[in-house]
Amino acid sequence: MARRISVTVQPNARSATIAKIGEREFRAAVGEPARDGKANRALIELLARHFGIAKSAIKIIRGHSSRRKI
Repeated sequence: MARRISVTVQPNARSATIAKIGEREFRAAVGEPARDGKANRALIELLARHFGIAKSAIKIIRGHSSRRKI
């Protein structure tokens, strides 16, 4: 079952955290910088761990170079 969620990402954070702020909205902090896709990869790993699914099941549809992602 595919779900679309909105995530606001904070790169270069001290620790990796994720918080639910709405029904389908999350705020995530990742320790990686927003360069060369490092923050996006860290976000995918964090979401996979949070939802208990494989990393390959998560795709960033929109917002590859933005803090707001779907």
